Amino acid sequence: MSALSGRTAVVTGASRGIGAAIAKALGEQGARVVLIARTEARLREQAASIKGSIAIPADVADPKAVERAASKIAAELRGAPDILVNNAGIFSVAVADETGVDQFIDTMNTNLVAPFLFVRAFLGEMKQRGRGHIVTIGSVADRTIYSGNAAYSAAKFGLRALHEVLRAELRGTGVKTSLISPAATNTDIWKDVTVTDPVNKPHSKRPMLEPDDVVRAVMFALTQPDLVNIDELRLSHS
Repeated sequence: MSALSGRTAVVTGASRGIGAAIAKALGEQGARVVLIARTEARLREQAASIKGSIAIPADVADPKAVERAASKIAAELRGAPDILVNNAGIFSVAVADETGVDQFIDTMNTNLVAPFLFVRAFLGEMKQRGRGHIVTIGSVADRTIYSGNAAYSAAKFGLRALHEVLRAELRGTGVKTSLISPAATNTDIWKDVTVTDPVNKPHSKRPMLEPDDVVRAVMFALTQPDLVNIDELRLSHS
């Protein structure tokens, strides 16, 4: 039997990049996966490649949409998932005084508020049954500051704080929480980014991780013995 056979999982931002790769790996390990993303056509295409998976289109930056998605998830899975992977995120680069208000709010809502909403939707039931695992996809920018990251770093630092609070609150409950924080990873999130450091130019592009590098870290955290919690993994290019 596969390592996660019979488990249920929810992955946000699952239509492409890291989220799609995580959803695929979970399905290959026997989990029944619910994929969440905003782009419906691409989401359903991705779900079709994973046996037994479910696609639920939702804008995670919209609290009402997350509430509706959570209700659908609970109905499909007959309760909270065993695994929640908060992966959805957006990224842009701009110095603070050139960061638009809407840009800042959208980044905070997608990268920080949405993970909280999904945690809030399912954590109570996870605690009641004494089992569950919340995986948060952080970033090198949740500990290291780069110019041009006013919105992104604020959200990711906050996300790391949310993880730390959960870890403090969940010890001894049977519910695990893991933070996986990769360095820059080769996904579509970079396609519209023309400069990574608008102050300290010129900026040489360093080699990037690949989505499968992050997947291996996530699967490592999820497949530990019941009494072992992987608190945090930080990934960098060698």
